[in-house]
Amino acid sequence: MIILDHNTGLITLHTRRTTYQMKADQHGVLLHTYYGSRIRGDLSRLIPYADRGFSPNPDEAAGDRTYSLDVLPQEYSGSGNGDYRLSSLALELPDGSCGADFRYTDCIIIHDKYELDGLPAFFGISDEAETLVITLEDTVAQVSVQLLYGVFEAYDLITRAVRVVNHGDRTIRILQAASLCLDLPSADLDLITFDGRHTYERVPHRAPLRPGVQSVGSLRGISSHQHNPFVVLCAPDAGEDHALCYGAMLLYSGNFQAAVERNQFDTARLTLGIHPDGFTWNLAPGETFCTPEAALICSPDGFGPMSRNFHRAIRDCLIRDPWAGRPKPVLVNSWETTYFDFDDSKLLALAKESAALGVELFVLDDGWFGHRNDDRGGLGDWWTNESKLPGGLAPFSRKLRELGMSLGLWIEPECVSEDSALYAAHPDWVLNPPGRPYVRGRDQLVLDFTRKEVRDAVFGMLRKTLDGVDLAYLKWDMNRCLTAPWSAALPPERQGEVSHRYVLGVYELLERFRKTWPNVLIEGCAGGGGRFDAGMLYYTPQIWCSDNTDAIDRLTIQYGTSFAYPPCTMGAHVASVPSCHTDRWASLAVRGTVAMSGAFGYELDLGALSPEEKAEVAQQVAEYKAVQDLIRNGDYYRLSRPDGPYTAWANVSRNQREALVSLVAGPAVAAPPFLFLKLQGLDPKLQYRINDEPELWPGDILMQAGYPLPLLREHTAIRLHLTAE
Repeated sequence: MIILDHNTGLITLHTRRTTYQMKADQHGVLLHTYYGSRIRGDLSRLIPYADRGFSPNPDEAAGDRTYSLDVLPQEYSGSGNGDYRLSSLALELPDGSCGADFRYTDCIIIHDKYELDGLPAFFGISDEAETLVITLEDTVAQVSVQLLYGVFEAYDLITRAVRVVNHGDRTIRILQAASLCLDLPSADLDLITFDGRHTYERVPHRAPLRPGVQSVGSLRGISSHQHNPFVVLCAPDAGEDHALCYGAMLLYSGNFQAAVERNQFDTARLTLGIHPDGFTWNLAPGETFCTPEAALICSPDGFGPMSRNFHRAIRDCLIRDPWAGRPKPVLVNSWETTYFDFDDSKLLALAKESAALGVELFVLDDGWFGHRNDDRGGLGDWWTNESKLPGGLAPFSRKLRELGMSLGLWIEPECVSEDSALYAAHPDWVLNPPGRPYVRGRDQLVLDFTRKEVRDAVFGMLRKTLDGVDLAYLKWDMNRCLTAPWSAALPPERQGEVSHRYVLGVYELLERFRKTWPNVLIEGCAGGGGRFDAGMLYYTPQIWCSDNTDAIDRLTIQYGTSFAYPPCTMGAHVASVPSCHTDRWASLAVRGTVAMSGAFGYELDLGALSPEEKAEVAQQVAEYKAVQDLIRNGDYYRLSRPDGPYTAWANVSRNQREALVSLVAGPAVAAPPFLFLKLQGLDPKLQYRINDEPELWPGDILMQAGYPLPLLREHTAIRLHLTAE
């Protein structure tokens, strides 16, 4: 709900449990007054004013030394205007000066959610979401900004985006454009970031705010394995079910920065948006630049409610899943079984074994095209290698149908090998500065997706190859970062736009794929979790969570991922042992339990299993199909951290009548203590049957006293299926 008071300049956004408020003051500065638990009244009375040394005063203050932009909480900060904290927007004007100083002019309410041209965004109709548009102007620069707010009351979700408009008669340069700025009155907060590396992504790291600026980001051209475009600010004592926290997410798949500043007066400012390093944008007269969307959720009661609200909003108002409302197929991926060494007979033998166990989707990974026999060449020639698949993909897909299976396919359309026909014909189609030797990643180069003709060529090849193919699934991979991005299609003064234009090009091609094959499920991937962000989820309803399929490592990876992203978006497979990444063994039961926490599948030679193991796989598949809707659409509860005696989590139906509790034991200890697992999300008044136990358990006992665990052996798994009676 959006409430405007045009007399006082007060603007209030109410969600189900929170209030976000701002106010245009007597000088037209849009002040941020409050964000927290739902509350009434004008909170601008809480803003203190004092004469602060070396905090300058704007001209409008007319000698009032208690009024300084360096001190006041602002809704969208400028630059070069006496506010020395983090800038939201920085401009270079035609005269060479740099700065941005905006004043409030007006605002309107739209009874639908705004859309962003060429960029992902949460969506909602009038009974689900409202839009607030606030206009600020810098009259000297002849530039206005439109601050866009989407209010999703049921999810406690507020989205943010900014449109920058040049009203002058000369081109200006944008040097920085954050999607959100959030000023908070106290810096007594912890910052949680989600960091890691290839094969160990999104591990939570928590630390108190210190004086100065703390930031994470990516300059790799993708959102990266190293840092995720999602952060949490929280009270020092915040936990899963208590104390205030703020989650901030950027719907963007390229260079980003999340920065928090604790200033000299112990207030905090968070900015989130495109990384300013190396970024510029030339904005001609009459043109508009739009930032990516950011999303905010405030939880007065800890991380759990914040995560569940993000999960619900992403499921309901962001991902566009062709399998929505119907069971997704359990898949088997060929990669860890065959790598590049296969032909149709080997693949069909694997498919036949898999189909017999209840698996429904066969994913043919890398190596099916061009002369691709290893990862050193052949990338970019998107026609079928008929020495491996005689007649092409169409007859192969028909043979799979005869086995009762669908075909899935791996592609990596953004990159190219130098020995490909595509590169031989168009060497200028790669991103690289003139005269510079190539910097290769995985022996491949990145195509210039800023150029429509490049995207058209890749799309045309794949469309011709896939014509007549019975395709159900597409895995879209990207196995290297951008280095020194330079486009032959742009003049020197626009090279700072390349990285952002590249991301826009990826989004455009993904949308074209989605519209051309509307019934095909696209799974995102970038060496696993290198581009696991909400921007990609708008186009790819699930993402391969990590190349690391070791079940014990996945406990931590999926735990960190769950703070922002729902289980249904996490590609998770049972893989072979010992793990190719850790050389660790884990039982089939543990691997199945961990993989069932996401979009479930297998990545091993099912035909090589023993009869007992095959029976266990068939049982896993049947169990997953029985509880798939609960995992995909239920509420997710983290019941423990992954560094204790066990890692436990629960999926609970929205009506609280069914739950699946999963647990994997940690390292063995001598003489272990007796443990009781306290559940969450149940109805305290209901009685629950657990698995086939004859005794019923009251919901309040399970949540307050706990469920007694057996003595746990190292890395064993337990699954408890609860149904209310």
